Amino acid sequence: MIDQPTKINKVLIANRGEIAVRIIRACRDLGIDTVAVYSEADRAALHVRFADEAVNIGPPTPRESYLRGDRLIEVARRTGADAVHPGYGFLAENASFAQQVIDEGLAWIGPSPHAIATMGDKHAAREAVRKNGVPLVPGTPAGLTDDELVLAAEQIGFPVLVKAVAGGGGKGMRSVYDPKALREAIATARREALSAFSNDDVYLEKLLVGARHIEFQVLADTYGNTVHLGERECSIQRRHQKLVEEAPSTFVDADLRERMGRMAIAAAEAVDYVNAGTIECLVDRDRNFYFLEMNTRLQVEHPVTELVTGVDLVKEQIRIARGRRMGPTESFREFKGWAMECRINAEDPYANFMPSVGTITTLITPTGPGVRVDSGIYAGAEISPYYDSMISKLITWGETRSEAILRMRRALSEYTIMGLKHNIPFHINLMNSVKYMAGQIDINFVEQNFSMNTYEGEPTSEELENAAIAATLYAHRRRQLATQVIAPNKRDTSNWKWVSRWERMNR
Repeated sequence: MIDQPTKINKVLIANRGEIAVRIIRACRDLGIDTVAVYSEADRAALHVRFADEAVNIGPPTPRESYLRGDRLIEVARRTGADAVHPGYGFLAENASFAQQVIDEGLAWIGPSPHAIATMGDKHAAREAVRKNGVPLVPGTPAGLTDDELVLAAEQIGFPVLVKAVAGGGGKGMRSVYDPKALREAIATARREALSAFSNDDVYLEKLLVGARHIEFQVLADTYGNTVHLGERECSIQRRHQKLVEEAPSTFVDADLRERMGRMAIAAAEAVDYVNAGTIECLVDRDRNFYFLEMNTRLQVEHPVTELVTGVDLVKEQIRIARGRRMGPTESFREFKGWAMECRINAEDPYANFMPSVGTITTLITPTGPGVRVDSGIYAGAEISPYYDSMISKLITWGETRSEAILRMRRALSEYTIMGLKHNIPFHINLMNSVKYMAGQIDINFVEQNFSMNTYEGEPTSEELENAAIAATLYAHRRRQLATQVIAPNKRDTSNWKWVSRWERMNR
């Protein structure tokens, strides 16, 4: 058992934006007071308004504010907080900060510093889980020179993936298909890794062509109970950054789920894991799966798991940090329906997804059954250049995947953001993709098959058959909307052009 205080009456949230708002709401449901921290750029942010207390911790740049562990500890002391929740990003996977919190006698709402440090080093993580029989993608150890990496690549076989030992989020990663490009890819990855993680060590992995990125949510308490809450499909990504997630996966059947679930638990137990975490895997076309890494924190995409299991993951994190057993675990894997999440980012999909900054002048968020919006912004809020470009997360749930897609289309059509560029048009195109509807995706789907002008080639007969139900439902709903919105008086519409609700609202 991990020796942590069981008394949690006030939580300091060492984060910002939508995840800070999400944690504040969970704490409020539990009757726990909250302390928000903010930089000068976030003085008027939503998480500052919602928290019971809010304290300024410095200038806009993260290095001078949200990454200052000493200031966060000082704020916790000054406000009387007895626990710290790191959210995700910033210091969430910083073992030294976690140890500082524990040394101060505060409850750390997360895993042990040992687990964070081990799983945060990709080489150490591979070695730790290997001992528990977890399958790994063929690759090299850490610490090799450029010449040694080039020789190893010839043995592994191309294509290969150059990966930074530290960090994540797609930084320090390069896919290499041509041996002639390997040295430059290694040099570039080292530069990125040194800049992002102060560690330029890289290693190689075999690049699995046509693979899917599938992850398993795990929970573990201090009583030795470790469970998984099923999988999330995360293959829709761009430059190793996730864009859309869903639960469950169309690719995972009951047998594969059982085997991958056992693997996820074994990987977590390899480091005596406690609290919420995620085991990320690559799965090839033949359903062979391989451990990729473990994220020792709450994931951005955790809402889709919450919607299909009914489990509030933030509340479970707090329950575990209080030293209590998890909720009734027999109900954790009683999955119901289908959920998907679109990350709404301030970036221009028509200009190679360049980040966009500015003030949100108009904001209309979708509502209704099966629709959830996790957001930290409001009309009049400013999107600054200092932080991640994510504006919000749009999540829908349906009894079936088809219903979840239809709901997502409806929600996206209602979602209006004015004042800056955003990627809602990208998500609308994606939800109209026949291949996406059919579940015919992999980690290269967006970059190889999708653009804002033409997102895919002609579908095969198999893809059309697999997508038939979703496409039929969509066509039926579209005809209904055309009748109700464009021609309410049943006038002749033979020469009228269909204009989507999103286009009308955003002209």
